Amino acid sequence: MAETVYFLCAATSALCAALLLRRFARSGSRLLFWSGLCFVGLALNNAILVVDLLIVPSVDLSTVRLVPAVAGVALLLYGLVWETK
Repeated sequence: MAETVYFLCAATSALCAALLLRRFARSGSRLLFWSGLCFVGLALNNAILVVDLLIVPSVDLSTVRLVPAVAGVALLLYGLVWETK
C-alpha cells in the first residue's frame, strides 16, 4: 500500500509541475513559472524517495532527495520575494 502512495505522490507532483509550466507558457505569469519550478523540485524529491525506499532500500538517499526539495522551495521563495512589484 505504501508503494502506491509513493508513486501517486510522485505522479501528482509531476502533473502539477507540468500544468503550472504549461499555463506559464500560455500566460507568461511569473508566479506560475516559479511555482512550476518548485513542483519540479518536489517531483524529483518524490521520485528519489521511490528509488530510496523501494528500489535500493539498502542505500540511504535521504540527503540526496532533500536537495531538489530545498532547491524547489528556494526557487519559489525567490520568486515570491524578488518578483513582486
